[in-house]
Amino acid sequence: MFSETHIDTAITSNEAGDLVINIGPQHPATHGVLHLVVTLNGETIKKVEPHLGYIHRSIEKMCESLTYRQFIYVTSRMDYLSAHINNHACALCVEQGLQVEVPQRAKVIRVLMDELTRIASHELWWGAMGMDIGAFTPFFHAFREREAINDIMEETCGARLTMNYMVPGGVMMDIHPNFQHRVKDFIKLFYSKIDEYDEMVTGNIIFQNRMKGVGVLKKEDAISFGCTGPVARGSGVHCDVRKLYPYEIYDELDFDEITETAGDSFARYMVRIKELRQSVKIIEQLIDNIPEGDYQAKTKAVLKLPKGEFYQRVETARGEFGVYIVSEGGTTPYRIKFRSPGFSNLSALDHMARGGKIGDLVAMMGTLDLVIPDIDR
Repeated sequence: MFSETHIDTAITSNEAGDLVINIGPQHPATHGVLHLVVTLNGETIKKVEPHLGYIHRSIEKMCESLTYRQFIYVTSRMDYLSAHINNHACALCVEQGLQVEVPQRAKVIRVLMDELTRIASHELWWGAMGMDIGAFTPFFHAFREREAINDIMEETCGARLTMNYMVPGGVMMDIHPNFQHRVKDFIKLFYSKIDEYDEMVTGNIIFQNRMKGVGVLKKEDAISFGCTGPVARGSGVHCDVRKLYPYEIYDELDFDEITETAGDSFARYMVRIKELRQSVKIIEQLIDNIPEGDYQAKTKAVLKLPKGEFYQRVETARGEFGVYIVSEGGTTPYRIKFRSPGFSNLSALDHMARGGKIGDLVAMMGTLDLVIPDIDR
């Protein structure tokens, strides 16, 4: 089931006799166009230097020429596995500037979509994580459940990956009449399959040996590097934005912030596995309690934010995503800055990897759950 990961690389040597290996930018384990320059002494890693920018599109600059309705959907193309949640952060930031009160129905729908997105993202990560370590079967099992979520998204939003569903004031359209029924069916499917994940991967002794004690990131180091999301919580850092800075209705919901203290690759793995159950727990609390009413507040066709600065943060599947808007009172932002979780989490890779073995590097990268366009903005 599990096999050693083979790395096809370009290899050179320096004056000290160390090997310098180029992993990527075209390499399946980097999950995108990420280029790592790795310095080795034998099989021991001395240094990992990420080279970025291969998919940089100047998204922040593009947003300055888009209206406050248009720029939201550019963020779908950053962390495309958390597209709903990215759009949600942008809509919340615009609503903060406009001082718009979002209808309760829209708030509940937004949170439901966010948590379905989180599950779908973690499902893809789990399948890819197993494949990186050498187990191909989990990939098919993960996509079985993820496909059910994509079908739900497509029916209500009209798309499966970049949904463009969140708008200032609420959501673009009401949920499909089948939405509640299909979400309940998904919950039943999920509970019938989640134990398979632990049976196939979590409890597998080979998998545990490849993950435990590998890529250790101490709590103070996670804080120093600005890590967020499951990467930081795997090191014992309490950083869930839904708990610390609640938005929408998260402060009314019963769910746990998952943390582990070991700080290794297995701890980061366990945080995401446990978060799957917490997201389903949130969905169960809301799916039969979607209030009646409007799904969108009344807003002007052309939006103008008052002069000032506005910031909003949310918890994506990978960590804290922040939106910073500087407005001069016009129809387009003067400046937009995005704080994406992947960039900070990647910065910790060199620290985690030093002194480890080259065969373990793929496991470390896998538990960072990198989405490269989220880093190359």
